[in-house]
Amino acid sequence: MEHLIYAIRMKADAPTNTGSAAPSLANSDRIELIQTFVRIVQAGSLSAAAAQMGTTQPTISRRLQQLERTLGVRLLQRSTHTMKLTEDGERCFERAKELLSGWDAFESDLRGAGVEASGSLRVVVPHAFGQQQLIGPLAEFMRRHPRINVDWMLHERPNDFVSQGLDCAIHVGEVTDSSLVAIKLAEVPRIMVAAPQVLAALGNKEIEHPRDLAALPWLSLSLFYRRQLSLSHAHSGERCDISIQPRLVTDNLHAICNAALEGLGVCVVSAWMVAEYVKSGRLVEVLPDWRTDALPLSVLYPYARHYPARLRLFVELMKEVLPAVVEAETCPPKP
Repeated sequence: MEHLIYAIRMKADAPTNTGSAAPSLANSDRIELIQTFVRIVQAGSLSAAAAQMGTTQPTISRRLQQLERTLGVRLLQRSTHTMKLTEDGERCFERAKELLSGWDAFESDLRGAGVEASGSLRVVVPHAFGQQQLIGPLAEFMRRHPRINVDWMLHERPNDFVSQGLDCAIHVGEVTDSSLVAIKLAEVPRIMVAAPQVLAALGNKEIEHPRDLAALPWLSLSLFYRRQLSLSHAHSGERCDISIQPRLVTDNLHAICNAALEGLGVCVVSAWMVAEYVKSGRLVEVLPDWRTDALPLSVLYPYARHYPARLRLFVELMKEVLPAVVEAETCPPKP
């Protein structure tokens, strides 16, 4: 970060030719150039960055060119349809975010804790969870902090925090990337369910133990299981590993739930997703005394020296409200 600040300061304060030449960086807002560059990367294009910052694309382009001239490096490779960070651009992006975070902290220290946090927060969340369970906590966050805007993106693919310009991600499942800060917020319980007709098709054969599950048609959620399941008994603690042959494999929670409702097979899903269907009888819990392990729910973000106030506030609110949200979403007891 020191190199970035030094380069801007030295080149900005250097003498410039007078006349009709464009104003030097000494007459520009240096922080604004850094903010513009970060916004370009996060928005994915110059036009999107211009729309978000309330200015024009030529203005955004001029700021980017001015920053590149000041630093003496090319930050972005652009063509008609694509935009990609150069190697120098990737380093600059990380340093620029640190610089802006430090600037946020500097302003907060000077102005006091009572100053409202502002800016844009870019968050990736899982499809199903982000459409339902997280909307309440998100609404509460935005009510508490009306000057913070949120880019709320829903997908399941691995996150590249640099190229996607992400501040954080909500993640369901084990965290394997040691380069990220991972704060566990709650655990998501899972249950086995099937439509009544799936069990009725077995005739007089009872499902009494996990080893009997092989007789059922299966649906797999590829993000968490495909051909193997590990189950534990709620009372005895006995564990049992089983192999399954799925008829359908999907990476989407809504899809597997709808397939189960259609009677295509048995599946393991988050308890909150099927609570109402179990209550109404459209789905039946299979072997209710046997459960797969709950999935950890975490918030992830890259390590940095400083974090902007909007990220800190978001993480704190998620830690505050999400455990109660998840705990409330369990299947109701059978009548």
